[in-house]
Amino acid sequence: MDEWTQTLSTGPLLGIAAAAIALLLVLIIRFHLHAFPTLVLVSLLTAFATGIPAGSIVDVLTESFAGTLGSVALLVGFGAMLGKLVEHSGGAQVLADRMVALFGESHAPFALGIASLLMGFPIFFDAGLVVMLPIIFAVARRLGGPVLLYALPAAAAFSVMHVFVPPHPGPVSAAEFYGANLGLVLLVGVIIALPMWYLSGYLWGRFAARRFDFRLEASLFGGRDDDSVETPPGVGTVIALLLLPLALIFLNTGLDFARAAGVADSQTAWFQLLSALGETPIALLISVLVAIYVLGRRRGERGSALEKIVDSSLGPICSVVLITGAGGMFGGVLQASGIGEALSDSMSDLGLPVIAAAYVVAVALRLAQGSATVALVTAASLMAPAVAQGDFSAMQVVAVTLATAAGSVFAGHVNDSGFWLVGRLLGMDVKTTLMTWTVQQALESVVGFAMAYLVFVLF
Repeated sequence: MDEWTQTLSTGPLLGIAAAAIALLLVLIIRFHLHAFPTLVLVSLLTAFATGIPAGSIVDVLTESFAGTLGSVALLVGFGAMLGKLVEHSGGAQVLADRMVALFGESHAPFALGIASLLMGFPIFFDAGLVVMLPIIFAVARRLGGPVLLYALPAAAAFSVMHVFVPPHPGPVSAAEFYGANLGLVLLVGVIIALPMWYLSGYLWGRFAARRFDFRLEASLFGGRDDDSVETPPGVGTVIALLLLPLALIFLNTGLDFARAAGVADSQTAWFQLLSALGETPIALLISVLVAIYVLGRRRGERGSALEKIVDSSLGPICSVVLITGAGGMFGGVLQASGIGEALSDSMSDLGLPVIAAAYVVAVALRLAQGSATVALVTAASLMAPAVAQGDFSAMQVVAVTLATAAGSVFAGHVNDSGFWLVGRLLGMDVKTTLMTWTVQQALESVVGFAMAYLVFVLF
């Protein structure tokens, strides 16, 4: 595979990509085929059509599947266990009741979104969403409103923070490519995050919930349990357990931020140990073990009963994990075939202003291969020479960085593993996910670019 070179031009490659996406949507929406085998089948056909050597196709499929599954399975698995323990103990209901009492029923979606923005500082999008879901579901069940009214503002908040705000890897890497001041990227990213979330997450969530008014049928974490809990944990205990993985992950992302700023040496033993403890899977594992004791054994759950509680969380997420991995497989095939590179090369020659060109290239990469982080980092590496040659102020370089980030989140669809994760976690079919989450991502991208462009013009 390393010696293979794509010989097809941009036109045929884009045609193949469009046909693959259309076939995938038709098979799932029109013929109601299950998403998992359909994604694998379309990935295989796309690999053949784009000329990937037959002897390498299986390797491309399995490596891209494993690359996505390796992280997602651990995050969703441990997150589901933590969520089940919080839910079964009555902790999610206790926290939901307290939030409703503090903010009122009408402001619950706003409060969930703000809480997710704060949680989104250190934690990755998928892990944050899974950790927050038991609270979202508890509030939705408590108030009886549409699931999207509470879930979309929270999911959008995690997306905004993951894409635009250091110390997440995408904006940090882009800042390094462009030579942007990381502190300024953080400052401006935080400033634009709130209005960006409000427009594309909170307001869109309220609108989408009116159009797609479906209620919570059952919890993701092993079925709906309406039995009353005699001794639920205190609100402080629940909050502390939810903050534990955030604190550990923030430890890691804070170290990465310090390394990028040049104030910490990544080769020291203490740095590597603390960094390992702050890796998201390890942080969630530690949190699950603490929750097993605090919400299980300390409350009287013992032996096989406690094991069954934890085990019951894994069955419902099996489909989520496999479909998300297959979505990553499809995106991996599109990337390996050279479709993303061909599209970005053609976009970079349009003669646009640098900030617009960076946005368009990132959009093209996002649409072609799915991953927002890959689109952001790749687009930044492609556009870095043009930014270096331009006579831009420090703030304008920051604006270009954020414009690239905005392009990288545009309209996540069927080749994005996050699309399948959100859709399946919230119980939506493909059509509904396209009309809610994909539109949200497009709105977030457009609003983000508009704000970045305003910074570019003013400073």
